[in-house]
Amino acid sequence: MADDASTYDPSKYERPSVTVDVVIFTLYNRELHVLLVKRGHWPYEGYWAIPGGFVNMDEALEQAARRELEEETGVRDVYLEQLFTFGDPGRDPRTRVISVAYIALVRFDAQKLRVSDESTDVRWFPVRELPPALAFDHEKILEFAISRLRSKLEYTTLAFQLLPEYFSILELKHTYEQILGEKLDKGNFYRKIKEADVLEETTFMREGRGRPTRLWRFKPNRSDKQFVFRWREDRVESKSG
Repeated sequence: MADDASTYDPSKYERPSVTVDVVIFTLYNRELHVLLVKRGHWPYEGYWAIPGGFVNMDEALEQAARRELEEETGVRDVYLEQLFTFGDPGRDPRTRVISVAYIALVRFDAQKLRVSDESTDVRWFPVRELPPALAFDHEKILEFAISRLRSKLEYTTLAFQLLPEYFSILELKHTYEQILGEKLDKGNFYRKIKEADVLEETTFMREGRGRPTRLWRFKPNRSDKQFVFRWREDRVESKSG
């Protein structure tokens, strides 16, 4: 006889645990960084890891991701986007754990970090100079996040999350180069970013050693669906490492 609401027994089925992990990026000292925490308990005590933790039975996935991110690092009120689900049976020595990963981008000066009672340190690392080994399968998750971030530059304005409200086009170009890990042709970049019609020229100028630099900003209420920027056509050289 088929089960119904009165006879269904959930204990007949094994229940894997569910966690959330948040890969959060920023630009610091003109270089792309990722936020990691040093674990204070087993498993992987002393290893650096992506911030995250177990999902409570009464909370949604994104709610859990935001809670864990704030509890472990102090970071809050950030743009979050679901990345991928990682569920290899042996990925966690504690039990069968399925992790839903998220990606986030923040301005470096907009957040104040703090250590939780489950970790001993929290720190920004350049993506090109990561610790030699990360906990769990977090190297795989981070590689996936970087790849997704790069691919989304073609059709979203995600990179603008890393910039202040007012910026120069040179700063925008540098942001793209840091995410992509390679140089872009200056002339083509300037032309294509203007053709994309996502920028608004301002009256603000930045003073420097040379001529003042014009500042721009992202157009308010501009839809990502309208944004297409084929950065692959602008590659001029690849960086090693």
